[in-house]
Amino acid sequence: MNEPVSIMPCLDMQNGRVVKGVHFVDIKDAGDPVECALAYCQAGADELGLLDITATVEGRQTMLEVVGRVAQVVTVPFTVGGGIRDVASAAAVLKAGANKVSVSSAAFRRPEVIVEMVREFGPEKVTVAIDVDRNQGLPSGYEVYIDGGRTATGADAVEWARRVDGMGVSVILPTSKAGDGARTGYDLPVIRAMAQAVSAKVVASGGAGKPEHFYDAVEAGASILLAASVFHFRMIEIPELKAYLRGRGVNVRG
Repeated sequence: MNEPVSIMPCLDMQNGRVVKGVHFVDIKDAGDPVECALAYCQAGADELGLLDITATVEGRQTMLEVVGRVAQVVTVPFTVGGGIRDVASAAAVLKAGANKVSVSSAAFRRPEVIVEMVREFGPEKVTVAIDVDRNQGLPSGYEVYIDGGRTATGADAVEWARRVDGMGVSVILPTSKAGDGARTGYDLPVIRAMAQAVSAKVVASGGAGKPEHFYDAVEAGASILLAASVFHFRMIEIPELKAYLRGRGVNVRG
């Protein structure tokens, strides 16, 4: 892989605090978003994600005030998702200080919104997130879930990623429900299948527990390595992770 891979801590937000769950439930407090964001930037993160995990199911917009406070301290590209339904809500998040937006449920329900956002903001500012779980009845073995992983759609996840890629987005972010927070490793088959099916960068998300898991994701085709709990709870430090990956021949950013 010629282009360097990026390390991307993700701040899952609920009620203005960083939280972390397992399999999208069992939520625990993990700190103040501004403090977390600042610490990650100082530690060498290449990008930062912020996901308002209940905005969509609560039918409200992303917490713009939190986005604004985090944006004041971050020194790396900053992607915000959760509750982004249309061009107007995406524009509000970008105006609050985010560099990129991530859209999931709204994109699945109304795919034209992806085209509209790419046209309005440019492909580099639009990420489509895809929550997935295993379903052997579908061609790829993976099904798309929406509403924060609560609602099964019956749609094949890799086929949906292929459609999304055709709309010009620059990044696709699949998160495995089975892997989320479990620290047993990323769901490599879905990363591999999506990386082979699309031209967009694919993010590894859901399940990192040790440095080897990040390396495995790179081998499967991921360009961006996202994790939350291992960084929040200081199980893995970003400088040590980068050193480990470089030691195994991975071209790492920064």
